[in-house]
Amino acid sequence: MAALPLRPATAADAPRIAALVNAAFQVERFFVEGDRISADEVASMMARGSFLLAEDEGALVGCVYTEPRGESGYLGLLSVDPARQAKGVGRFLVAAAEEHCRRAGCLRMDMLIVNLRTELPPFYRRLGYAESGTAPFPDNGRATQACHFIRMSKSLDAAAR
Repeated sequence: MAALPLRPATAADAPRIAALVNAAFQVERFFVEGDRISADEVASMMARGSFLLAEDEGALVGCVYTEPRGESGYLGLLSVDPARQAKGVGRFLVAAAEEHCRRAGCLRMDMLIVNLRTELPPFYRRLGYAESGTAPFPDNGRATQACHFIRMSKSLDAAAR
């Protein structure tokens, strides 16, 4: 896949980001009720980290959230327009998020994925991530099935590139 134009999000992008994330996360409706995120929640996250946006002719086709946390970076909300999935956009965004956090001095990248999304661990393993623990799923009354997070991590040192 050719590299797409990539840019950091601004506050004005929050509604577009929320719409894209909610479309991409429709696959989770089998265990979570409601939208994944609101524009207000996106704006709140932007106060702690950054969204990187991939656009194609002005259309938002993918985004990823990054948050440097000392020596660790956090990658979250990897979202690709459902019509553009399985075409390399996700891999492109993961690599961009890793580089963003590497430049911020992070030595490792962490993420949380829901255990019920069984297709995700193999995808991230192919990108060099490994399971490194678990965490509870938020008890916000939206989950319709018991679930938890799987933490996956990857070294960001130069030898791991």
